[in-house]
Amino acid sequence: MFKILVVWCVLYKVLQAAPSVPENEGFLQNPRYYTYDELTNVFRKLETENPDIAKLISVGRSVKNRELWAIHINSNVHNRTLLTPMFKYVANMHGDESIGRQLMIYLAEYLILNYGKIDRVTHLVDTVDIFLMPSMNPDGYENSQEGKCDSKLRYVGRENENGVDLNRDFPDQFETHRAGTIIAGRQPETIAIMTWIISRPFVLSGNLHGGAVVASYPYDDSNLNLECCRESKSPDNEIFKELALLYAQNHELMKTGQACKNDNFPQGITNGAYWYEVKGGMQDFNYVKSNCFEVTFELSCCKFPNASTLQQEWSINKGPLLSFMEAVHWGVKGLVLNTRGDPVLDADIVVKGINHNITTSNRGEYWRLLLPGTYEIFVVAFGYYPSEPAVVEVVRDKTTIQNFTLKLLPQQGNNFMEKGGTIDYKWLWNI
Repeated sequence: MFKILVVWCVLYKVLQAAPSVPENEGFLQNPRYYTYDELTNVFRKLETENPDIAKLISVGRSVKNRELWAIHINSNVHNRTLLTPMFKYVANMHGDESIGRQLMIYLAEYLILNYGKIDRVTHLVDTVDIFLMPSMNPDGYENSQEGKCDSKLRYVGRENENGVDLNRDFPDQFETHRAGTIIAGRQPETIAIMTWIISRPFVLSGNLHGGAVVASYPYDDSNLNLECCRESKSPDNEIFKELALLYAQNHELMKTGQACKNDNFPQGITNGAYWYEVKGGMQDFNYVKSNCFEVTFELSCCKFPNASTLQQEWSINKGPLLSFMEAVHWGVKGLVLNTRGDPVLDADIVVKGINHNITTSNRGEYWRLLLPGTYEIFVVAFGYYPSEPAVVEVVRDKTTIQNFTLKLLPQQGNNFMEKGGTIDYKWLWNI
């Protein structure tokens, strides 16, 4: 028995001493910024060589007909697994803000090359539908200049080919929408991204910029029409702050709040409108018009720093980028079915005390980001009785599963709902 114990102890020490698998970061050799054509070729090669976990998609086209490429990464990339949450990073919507663009190329290579080798990477790719868009504004990028820290005269490069700031081109929640549909008169890049956001059940998103070092969370705009210095809080203000802190506190410069000259961001985060108001921004559009929670990350004091900084930028942003992606699992998820077992789409998931609902996918899925705590949740849907409230316990770094079954309303005459019938669900909590 003693000999067996000795053998086990020796084996344990050998296993402890065994070197961990080194990360494959060969893409960092000879760092430089890729042109549009080079980006296209890199992503096509990643897809061709890794067809089981990588799929190249075009979300739309720019003014000059360049593809808005995104690479989809997941271990079941051709057939999304039920209840797998969707995550996206979008970079370079201002074409002269380049760090995020190159980091997205690196992140794609890192995830694909290290899948099945590094546990953290493997878990992410197995459990999250990841979409990485290096450039929302490829025309602007091609008009920009490496080493230039501020935007060019008349914002050439920052704006798209038509001279429009894409982060001012989305529908604004506090303004009356222009005549026609919400896409009428908008830029092709904006329309493509709006369609992408609304048509897919994204849960969490990061928007990568440059020119400062800070994590900025909604709202970016307010109904006060002030230039700055007044918070505009969303109903999910607390979780947005935690998401911003998650990135900032894992970033060695951002967490200081003073990475750039004249910066003063406590803990490295800010409410968007407190910093400066942005009307027509993409961040607020995600939250107001879809299920997706988006946070903006400003990554560099210089908008287009020299390529010699890319290795360092990857080093200090890799951890925060991964941690933020993992936050897609915070909160509650589940299925909403009817009594026949059919999925109920477009059902509202209502959380008591938070005046912001999210809706189910066409497969009856939902994902509701929440901080740790106890919540009462119920579901309402067109043509169904409201569900009974469920008391749900959310714990840190885990996903709570809560499914709901809805009972169909009885038909009355030609149809209760077609005659304008409604169900008042507020009686459930007297709210």
